[in-house]
Amino acid sequence: MKIQVRGRNTEVTDELREAVEKRFARVGEQISELATLEVELSEEKNPAIADNQVAEATIYLKGATLRAHESSPDMLHSIHELAEDIRRQVKRHREKRRGRARTRRMMGRLRRA
Repeated sequence: MKIQVRGRNTEVTDELREAVEKRFARVGEQISELATLEVELSEEKNPAIADNQVAEATIYLKGATLRAHESSPDMLHSIHELAEDIRRQVKRHREKRRGRARTRRMMGRLRRA
């Protein structure tokens, strides 16, 4: 899986880049090597917004695009929550694909019988 990390209104440090790669490593094992993950880290400039550290992720898979958005006062916490959201979506997507394949195999056997 290719990972692209961008910053908007904030600088992407090596620490943040490593945190993103570490958190999304588990997700990368479950999806294709051809998938692309885009992570955008930003900071809201409005002082009235308490959760001003925002992380957004988009995974482009074959036949599906998964998106998540998280915000908190700490960027590392936002990244952690974002990775959990994406992990949950990837798991659900894989289960749906497996279920469809299983159903198609069963229907094929019934048609031949």
